[in-house]
Amino acid sequence: MGSGGEFGSTERSEARERMPAGASAASRTRARLDLPRPPRRSLLPEYDPEAFGRLSEKIARFLGTGRFLVWMTLTIIAWVVWNIGAPKDLRFDEYPFIFLTLMLSLQASYAAPLILLAQNRQDDRDRVNLEQDRKQNERSIADTEYLTREIAALRMGLGEVATRDWIRSEFEDLIKELEERRTVFPSERPGHRDEGDR
Repeated sequence: MGSGGEFGSTERSEARERMPAGASAASRTRARLDLPRPPRRSLLPEYDPEAFGRLSEKIARFLGTGRFLVWMTLTIIAWVVWNIGAPKDLRFDEYPFIFLTLMLSLQASYAAPLILLAQNRQDDRDRVNLEQDRKQNERSIADTEYLTREIAALRMGLGEVATRDWIRSEFEDLIKELEERRTVFPSERPGHRDEGDR
């Protein structure tokens, strides 16, 4: 049997030598399935999505402040006043203010996606916080139900134990019974104690 195994391996090696390179799948090296593929090279620039998200949130926060609105208003007023009141050779954007419109459109076209990206990141954070709150509420409800069952079990156990009120009522009953016996069997000598009975 050993010679048959050697014969099969020599046949395969001879067959590989006879086939041209790349003609067979068996001649290629097999990729390991337990390892991830190496990353492919991309023509696009690589960036850190987390850092880009943080930057977009900072920009969106700034765009939503009064400081941004004041600076934007002052810039537009200065732009319009300069291009109306300055000498003709120093004006860079005549009356219809095409360049100003272009700049505002460019700013809006970048601001809208950045604001949406910041909102999506906030939604993700809110979703995670909501999930954590839900799990915390479930744990609190489970703890409350457990404590309720324990208190009910203690109450049931205390129902069988002598309580202060029950002992007091038993003592009152005994005192009444003793007073009734005294009235039925009065002592023969009022000042006499039963010292001799002991």
